[in-house]
Amino acid sequence: MIGFQFVVSFLGLFSVVPLRKVMIVDFKLTYPSGTATAHLINSFHTPAGAKLAKKQVKVLGKFFSFSFLWGVFQWFYTAGDGCGFASFPSLGLKAYENQFFFDFSATYVGVGMICPYIINVSVLLGGILSWGLMWPLIDTKKGDWYRADLKASSLHGLQGYKVFIAIALILGDGLYNFFKVLSRKLAALFFQLRVRNATSNLPIADRSSPESSKISYDEQQRARLFVKDQIPTWFSIAGYVAIAAISTATLPHIFHELKWHYILVIYIFAPALAFCNAYGCGLTDWSLASTYGKLAIFVIGAWAGASHGGVLAGLAACGVMMNIVSTASDLSQDFKTGYLTLSSPRSMFVSQLIGTAMGCIISPSVFWLFFKAFKDLGTTGSQYPAPYATVYRNMAIYIGGRRLLGSTKELPLSLLWILWCSYSDKFDQGCIGLILFIWEKIDKVKADAFGPAVASGLICGDGIWTLPSSILALAGVKPPICMKFLSRRTNSKVDAFLGS
Repeated sequence: MIGFQFVVSFLGLFSVVPLRKVMIVDFKLTYPSGTATAHLINSFHTPAGAKLAKKQVKVLGKFFSFSFLWGVFQWFYTAGDGCGFASFPSLGLKAYENQFFFDFSATYVGVGMICPYIINVSVLLGGILSWGLMWPLIDTKKGDWYRADLKASSLHGLQGYKVFIAIALILGDGLYNFFKVLSRKLAALFFQLRVRNATSNLPIADRSSPESSKISYDEQQRARLFVKDQIPTWFSIAGYVAIAAISTATLPHIFHELKWHYILVIYIFAPALAFCNAYGCGLTDWSLASTYGKLAIFVIGAWAGASHGGVLAGLAACGVMMNIVSTASDLSQDFKTGYLTLSSPRSMFVSQLIGTAMGCIISPSVFWLFFKAFKDLGTTGSQYPAPYATVYRNMAIYIGGRRLLGSTKELPLSLLWILWCSYSDKFDQGCIGLILFIWEKIDKVKADAFGPAVASGLICGDGIWTLPSSILALAGVKPPICMKFLSRRTNSKVDAFLGS
């Protein structure tokens, strides 16, 4: 397991390096978590005499404490599934059934304050169109477009529409931007070869963008330092090719069903998918590594077929793909943090290499510890059921030599235009964008000065709470209260049952 991690986990880092300037400087992607981390780091190093900096640090600390304590308070009411404020039917029980509710997540509130308005509106609109219109409409076709006796998680039913439409839209948008950048690179390179003395706007890591009078001095300094400490493009390409060659030769010996030509195809398309994931993460702070992993299951599992170990080949390919695209988005987050803190991109890259190497050892070791300590690990109903393991296994089983959907008329073309947004049950981000908009209208100066500090405090406080909550879970300490919400009719039945 450790060997598998080492031969697949570094490819994503090398694949995203040549495009770091495109995403950070040219596209100016926000990477909310990276931005929040940068604000937290900068707050520790502000000049002692800067009044605004002192106020920003005070505001950050205040909302950091509030977010952390809010996480502690919520924990006491989560004694079971569907308990707590995260399941609060704020818009009513019927809306809650369709995944419309405010889950009181401080992280999503902070992300909504950092992301541009267009992203927040897109997330909110995508949730309304999908969970409010599209999925309920398709659900009414149960028994016509797909069998009525299927489980909710079955890819033969409604879940199949969600997965495939999501993958198509995410890939379409990401690949469009990837090929747009690639075409600009090739056009600028062709122009530069013809006119060697001409100024090129080639957006690559080895060349800085022309300065504009509209860009602030701070941004110009950040951009200059970010591209000054170069990571040569030839180094990243050579590193990717070398690791890919080693991995292609090694993986078939670990998973015999995963043939070398399957791996080669994955590595040919992986840089484009890594860019798509890093680009999407920069917009919304959501890494969709699991989505690209599902795509690998679909393609490789169907290619191998049930008779040639398609289940295991698909699952192994999923692990390879998820490692590549997730590390690419993680490194992009770190690049954003380094950009805002005036840190060396080269040092960020080396640090990520070290952290990835540590993870290749620690992660399998932790899994082995759980595997030995809990004999029923992964079993439904156990303390650690690992539900996603069952989901991915079922997906791989469905792929092997089968059609994924039940009928040839299942996907009307008229539905393809509807935007689908992953995690659309969380519309906190879209709603908070409206609050920030009102704040800017009332007092734009204060909103610009303290908005990032408020958002960073909310994100960091909620994130820090995950550490003690994980320790409590490992120690077997459970929350004492379950807070659930029932309809009046259901509540009457429960009262009658308890009184009998």
